[in-house]
Formats: sequence, C-alpha cells, structure tokens
Amino acid sequence: MKKLTAAITGIQGYVPDYVLNNEELSRIVDTSDEWITSRTGIKERRILKDGASSDMATIAVQKLLEKKNIDPLEIDLVICATVTPDYTFPATSNVICDKVGMKNAWGYDLIAACSGFIYALSTGSQFIETGKYKKVLVIGVDKMSSILDYEDRTTCVIFGDGAGVALLEPNEEGLGVQDFILRADGAGRHYLIQPAGGSSQPATHQTVDERLHFVKQEGKQVFKFAVTNMAEVSAEIMEKNNLTSEDVDWLVPHQANLRIIDATAERMGLGKEKVMINIQKYGNTTAGTLPLCLWDYESQLKKGDTLILSAFGGGFTWGSVYLKWAYNS
Repeated sequence: MKKLTAAITGIQGYVPDYVLNNEELSRIVDTSDEWITSRTGIKERRILKDGASSDMATIAVQKLLEKKNIDPLEIDLVICATVTPDYTFPATSNVICDKVGMKNAWGYDLIAACSGFIYALSTGSQFIETGKYKKVLVIGVDKMSSILDYEDRTTCVIFGDGAGVALLEPNEEGLGVQDFILRADGAGRHYLIQPAGGSSQPATHQTVDERLHFVKQEGKQVFKFAVTNMAEVSAEIMEKNNLTSEDVDWLVPHQANLRIIDATAERMGLGKEKVMINIQKYGNTTAGTLPLCLWDYESQLKKGDTLILSAFGGGFTWGSVYLKWAYNS
C-alpha cells in the first residue's frame, strides 16, 4: 500500500467589499501613505462592516464546495484558525458547520495568531495521513477590525479582514504535505497581545476604559523576533529536507511586513519572482494571509510544485510547512 499524504485539492478565499486605503486611514489617525508603505508595504486593506468571522469563512467554504462539486455532508472535519472568534464559545467552526450544512463534520477552533493556518494545516494533515478522514477543511479567518484601536497607528494600519479555506484529501502520488516545523515561545506574549477579555482580565468598565480589549504591540520587538525566526525556520525546513533554492518553486510567507518577507526570501536564496505577495491590497489578515495567497496565486501553481509556507505570530508562534502542490488549475 502506498503511503498516504494529505494534499491540498482546493483553495478558496473571501475578502469584504469595503476597501480602506492609506489615504482614508490617514484621515482617521495620524499617519500617511508614505509612512505606512515605507514601513509595511501595505497600500490598502479590506474591512467587514457588518457580520462576523464565521460569515466570511462561510462564504469561502460555500464557494469552495461549489467549485469542487462537493456535498457539505461529505466533510469530515473543520479546523478553524482564528483569534477573532464569533464568541468565546461555542467554537466558530461549529457556527460555520451549521451555516454551511456540514452536519456530519465535527470541528474546533485553533488559536495561534498569524501562525494559525500552518498550525491548523499541520494538524489537519494528520487526520488524513492516518486514514481516519477523507475530507478535512482548514480555515484561516480573522476580522481584525473588531479588535483594532483606530487611535493607535502602530496597529490599525497593519491589519485587515479576510478568510481562506483549504480542502485536504488523501494522496498516494507523493504530493501534499511533506514535512512541517512548528515552534512556540510564550515568553513573547507581552509584545503582541489582546490584554483583556480572557480569564486573566475579564471585561470590566476599567478594562474597556483603558482600551485593553484592543490589540497591543511593541513593534520593534515583534519585528526583531519575526525577521529572525521566520527566516530561520524556513531555511531549517529546506536543510532538513535537502532542498536548495532551485528546488523551491514558491515561498508562501505570512503577509505581516514586506521587510520580513524580503528577509525570509533572502535567507532562502529565493528571487522575488518565487515569492507570493499580496500584502499591498489586503494587509495582515492574521490567520487568513496564507490561504489568501494560495487563492490569489492558484492559477500560477502547477501540479508537483514545491512550496514552503512560513509564518510568525503572537504568542510567539512560528513555523514552516513543506508541501507539493497537488493539482493544475
């Protein structure tokens, strides 16, 4: 019997219609297009005016199932990576299953901030490789606008809203997920955090007045850790699997900052033509960035292409996934 691997057999994204560009943002907070672009590479981001994370994910899932001609009842498992769940509980994955009609699936949410999609992809692949399930959905979705302080230019310029979903199915051709390296260091939690709203600091008048339910970031510290660790873990997975820069067809990097992306590509020895970039139009959609990249570049991907997915996020969390693309568009 040939070895089973978990292959991405379909990808779909969704971003809201409303575009918040740098010019408009500069009228809300003390910033400018030049300031944002030079530091991040972001020109605009999408904002969900009405609705929740599950609404964006539901649209992405419905479009994917329609594209693949799959009945929602065929889905076995749904893993939803998000830091902006609809509720503390029930899980957003449960809400998505109900909205889509995936009544035979069970699911759960996974919180790993910007590394959420690669954590969920690595986890979901195990259910396929064991032969337990045939169809697993891995979702990355965040409505970051719901936890942003639009008086804080260090955070509000960075993030946007969006969702992406990948379908995992068994493969016997040696395609799909080949390897992954995942890391975490909780000592970095204070540098990128939503301080209040959990059991550590439950919601009170004081926490609301002190604006502690918004994202807080120490940008210099986060940048220093991200630029080092995202680059190193990407190089590490290449070395572990004896890959050269010539072997890698695409780097799929988390879209947090163009300088971090460039540093990662340079560490891997890759030219810009091999790097997926859409940060300029979506900003940082947290768990949504990687599937949105795959969705944007799907038409350029060829069966057998070697991809390295790489991310770094709050927690700190980071990691990389080495996979072989499983289909031609």
